[in-house]
Parts: sequence; C-alpha cells; structure tokens
Amino acid sequence: MIPISKQCEFLGLCWSSYYYSSQKDDGYNLILMNLIDEQYTRIPFYGVSRMTAWLRRQGHLVNPKRVRRLMRLMGLEAVYPKPWLSQSCLEHKKYPYLLKGVTINHSDQVWCADITYIRLMVGFVYLTVVMDWFSRYVLSWELLIILDKEFCVKALEQALRISKPEFFNTDQEAQFTSQDFTGRLEDAGVKISMDGRSRL
Repeated sequence: MIPISKQCEFLGLCWSSYYYSSQKDDGYNLILMNLIDEQYTRIPFYGVSRMTAWLRRQGHLVNPKRVRRLMRLMGLEAVYPKPWLSQSCLEHKKYPYLLKGVTINHSDQVWCADITYIRLMVGFVYLTVVMDWFSRYVLSWELLIILDKEFCVKALEQALRISKPEFFNTDQEAQFTSQDFTGRLEDAGVKISMDGRSRL
C-alpha cells in the first residue's frame, strides 16, 4: 500500500491538505437549504430579502449574504415579472402622440389599452384591458400566462365588435407596436396614438 504522503506527492498535492477538514457548517447549510426549498416551493416569488426574513422568523440567525449564496447554489431565484418585460421593438413602427390639447368629451372618442400582471398563490398571469377613456368602461380583457401579442390582438378584436373609436392610445410596448395590432386598427380606420418615452 502506498503511503498517503507518496500518493499526494504523485498528484502534486501538499500532503497536509489531505487532512484538512472544512470549517463550514455543512450540516446546518443543508438544513437551511431544505427549509429554503420547501418555502420556495410554496411561495416561488420569495427573493433573498423575504427568504432571509422568513428564516429569521423560524429562529435561524442568517444574513442575506448566506441566503443568497445558498439560493444561488440551489439554482433558485424569485419568480416575478422582471422590469421592462415588454420593451419596445426597434423594428416596429412608432406612432406620434396625437392627444395633446384634445378635450376628451364623449364615449368612443379615445380608447386605450394596457398590460399589467396579477400575482397568484403560485406565479402570476398577465392581464390586458381595452378601455374607453371618457366613460372608463372596460370594453374587453384577456388573461394569459405568457406575455404575447396574440392576447392583446384578441382583446382588440373583441372590443371592435362592440364599437369603434376615433383614436386608440397605447404605450410603445412591443405587443402594441406589432403589425398585427396596429394593422388591425389601420384597417378599421382608427387613428393610432402612442405615448412617447417622456410620458412613460
């Protein structure tokens, strides 16, 4: 049998490193990781701050740095809509804002559309709404679990079955600047108005 010192020499290792034992509390980290995994399964939108606070409420004196390291090691991150999920698309045509100085004084003068998200117990869904500016009447709405232009076009189609506006105002999100969306408005003879970046 070859002595440990010779084995380390063959491998180019310092023989004293063979006897090194980690000072980390790996057993406790495993307990924390199990707790993090269970809580993340229940509430996947918990990030480092919330997870740290939750662990402290369970009696574990942990700091955010440790929780971040463990969550990263586990490949976990909070599930929530990230900022600027629906940025404008450079290839899409942008329309000017047409409503400056316009008095909104009757229904079907200006419609608008927007997208928001609704948080659920697990995850979230996206909601798009088409609304009349004057009456604040919701003409149509659609829900979807992914951010896609199709559910915006579908909501628009439903609203256009009810009536037709003179102007349609949106922001410059890619769903609203897509040819499918703007083309449908142009086909209906609706003037398209878009909020500029200064208005976002």
